Amino acid sequence: MKGFKEFLMQGNLIELAIAFIIGTAFAAVVTAFTGLILGIIAAIVGTPEVGQLLVGTPGHQVDLAPFINAVISFVIVAAAVYFGVVKPYEAFKARKKVEEPEAVVTSEELLAEIRDLLKTR
Repeated sequence: MKGFKEFLMQGNLIELAIAFIIGTAFAAVVTAFTGLILGIIAAIVGTPEVGQLLVGTPGHQVDLAPFINAVISFVIVAAAVYFGVVKPYEAFKARKKVEEPEAVVTSEELLAEIRDLLKTR
């Protein structure tokens, strides 16, 4: 039981749980954004969906419209995630990386380097 409790309290599991909760909340935002974009498409085109796109022979037809609608929704969600999360996170990482100070060399390290240089002479 003690090992299980330690497993549950590990940092990675807690971070994963937090990420899951935030991801679920973000999914609602992306869903609303997708609805907004599809509403704009509906205003321009006249309908938010492709409709019926039948392919095949007259008795064995397949409707491709649900697949095309799913692809359109996927592209909108992927764009929202990329431009709303990935790009800002990459910019934050790049800015933070630049702001990190260089490692300070201690006097002991400098003395050890001088000693090693003198030994090689």
